[in-house]
Amino acid sequence: MNTAAAAIDPELVTASGLLRDRGLVTSNPAVTPIGEARAALVPVSAFLNEGSVPLAEERDLRIPANGRDIPCRLYRPDGIERPPLLVYAHGGSFALGDLNGWDGALRALVRESGAAILHVDYRLAPEHRFPAAFNDMLATIRHAARDGEALGINPQRLAAGGDSAGANLALAAALALRDEGASPLRFLLLHYGVYSTDGDSPSWQRFGSGDYVLSRAQLDWVWSTYLGHPREKDDWRVAPLLAPLAGLPPAHLAIGTLDPLLDDNERLAAGLAAAGVPCRLVRYDGLVHGYIRFGRLVTSVRRAIADSAAALRSGLVLA
Repeated sequence: MNTAAAAIDPELVTASGLLRDRGLVTSNPAVTPIGEARAALVPVSAFLNEGSVPLAEERDLRIPANGRDIPCRLYRPDGIERPPLLVYAHGGSFALGDLNGWDGALRALVRESGAAILHVDYRLAPEHRFPAAFNDMLATIRHAARDGEALGINPQRLAAGGDSAGANLALAAALALRDEGASPLRFLLLHYGVYSTDGDSPSWQRFGSGDYVLSRAQLDWVWSTYLGHPREKDDWRVAPLLAPLAGLPPAHLAIGTLDPLLDDNERLAAGLAAAGVPCRLVRYDGLVHGYIRFGRLVTSVRRAIADSAAALRSGLVLA
């Protein structure tokens, strides 16, 4: 972030400095063996989640799907019987991330929204390439709709969401469920998602140097790692902006103004509006890609989480 520091939220710059001072610098997976990149994230996650108080009810479970089990973590709001549920997929370029890394952000969303969250530990690339992660997200939503009563949630009030790659998976799953003709989803909560394979948009040209977290080289690595063949870039399950958007549930989109994926999010918001889908896109000044895990250190991130919680509450809890 050094050359772009003047434009970035000062608290986020300070937070990044704290990570560096402690030797907690994430590895670029495009140039680092994937095992090392994943291992480097573990202490970073522990630092970012430091002080996060567990909810009264959190439990790990396994969702059966197609002869295998999908690990998940269920967070339930305190004192609410049969709450609505958000099925959530984390970011990490389809290749990084785990259930522990998002504890702080998801606990805050649960407490402030009154909705439960089922966090999906989908299969990661390159060990499991497309469509493995998409299939896991879709299967988990279907399970929540079918067996939500056993989870102690209200299966009539379901949402899907995620951040970055996870938002891609949530939107693609929502499109698949719409196409089946009876989607159980009532809301989408999408944080700075990647919705196309376009790395030449104006926002990529402005913010894709790596000074704002993401780089064009990383984007090329993402697709080469996630996909088994270049032609899959034309699959709407990879690039949801290729699909028609009518008939999706209402959506809340959030992104930082310094994110290379800004144009993807602008295009999605415009497409949803043109298709008659209620949608709100909120842009946060000075925030870069991947901000959601910095809530304990950055005021504007806490505001972004509060906004997302309010949108989820309005879309599910109070609907």
